[in-house]
Amino acid sequence: MKTLKIIRLFFLSFLMISIFGCSDSESNEINAKAPKISVKLVDSPGDYDEVNVNVLGVMIKMDDSNDDSGWIDLEMIKTGTIDLLDLTGGVNEVLVERFPIPVGTIKQIRLVLGDGNTIVIRNNADEPETFDLKTPSAQQSGLKVKVDAVIEEGFTYNYVLDFDVQKSIVIAGNSGNIVLKPVLYASAEVSSGIIEGTIAPTDVPSIVSVLVDDMGNDDPEDDFIISANSDETGVFALWGVPEGTYDVVVTPIDESSDYTEGSALAVSVVNGQTTIIEEPIQLDFKPGSISGDVTNDLIVTVTLKDSVTEEVIVTIDSNANGEFLLEEIPVGVYTVTLSATGYLSLVYSKDNSTDVLVTANNETVLDLKTLDAI
Repeated sequence: MKTLKIIRLFFLSFLMISIFGCSDSESNEINAKAPKISVKLVDSPGDYDEVNVNVLGVMIKMDDSNDDSGWIDLEMIKTGTIDLLDLTGGVNEVLVERFPIPVGTIKQIRLVLGDGNTIVIRNNADEPETFDLKTPSAQQSGLKVKVDAVIEEGFTYNYVLDFDVQKSIVIAGNSGNIVLKPVLYASAEVSSGIIEGTIAPTDVPSIVSVLVDDMGNDDPEDDFIISANSDETGVFALWGVPEGTYDVVVTPIDESSDYTEGSALAVSVVNGQTTIIEEPIQLDFKPGSISGDVTNDLIVTVTLKDSVTEEVIVTIDSNANGEFLLEEIPVGVYTVTLSATGYLSLVYSKDNSTDVLVTANNETVLDLKTLDAI
C-alpha cells in the first residue's frame, strides 16, 4: 500500500488532466463503468527450442451468430512475433490490458495469427534448425475459442489463453511440412472489485481516486490511477479496482474551495465484490492563520490554545519588532496569550471576548496590542 504522500504526487498531475482535459463528463462516466478485459498468453511446455508465432490481434464475439460479423477488435499492447516457449513456468505475455467492452456475454475469443511463424528443432547432430510453420487456410482468420462468460458492469476480467505447443505442432506425413494447428484453452477470472461510498459535505464537487501499484513494486512507472467524480448527493463509485488494500483520497475539484482533501485508509477490495465504505469520507477545512503585532519593539512569546479544551496548539516567538504569524491553524476558536520577560502577560481580547476565530483559508489579523512592564 502506498502512502498518501506518494498518492498526492500522482494526483496533482492526473487531476489537472481529468478536470480540464475532459469535455464530456457523461461519456467519461459511462466509460468508467464499462467492464474491462485483459488478455494474457501463456504456453504449456513443448519439446522444441523455439516456437515463434506472429500475433496480430485478439477479438471477442458477444452474440450467437454463426457468420463472421459481430467481432470486436481489442486494442493490443503487444503484437508481432512471440516465442511461445518463453511463456512457461509462470511467465506470460500481456496482449490486451484493461480494454473497455460492452456488458453482455462473451461467446468466443479469437486469436489472430499472421504469416512468418517458425519452429526451431534440434537435428540428429543436435544442432538447431529453423523451419516454417504452415497455418491451415481454415485458421488464417484466427483461432476461435468458446468461452460463454457473463460480463457485468464495473468489473475487470482477466483472460488467460493457454497455447498448448506440444499438441499444436503436427508433422504432415510424407511432405515433411510442419503445420501449426493451434490448440488453445481459455480461462477467466474477475480480476477487480468496486469501491462505493459518500463524501461529506455532499455539496462539494470532488474527485475520488485510488493509486494502483499494478506490479507490486516501488517503481511508479507501472502504477495507474482509478478515479470518479462524486455526484450531487456526494455518492461515488470506483469501478474496476484490482484486489488489494487502498487509501481512497477525495480532492475538491475547485481549488479555491474552503475544503482540502479527505481520505479513507486501508480500504480492502476483493475480486468480484463491492466494498462499501460505511462512514462518509470527511473533507477537511483548509487551515487558516493568525497574525499580530505589539507596539513594544521586542521579542514576545505567542501561545495559542484551544478555547474549549485549553490545549496548547503551538507556541512561537515573534520577530524583534514584536510581529508574529501563526500558520496552518485548523479552523476553530482559540485564545492567544502574549508574554515577554519583564512584562505582564496579555490574553488577547476584543469586544470583551478572548475568542479568536480562525476560518478556512483566511488570515485572522489581531489588533495592535501593548504589553505593560512589570
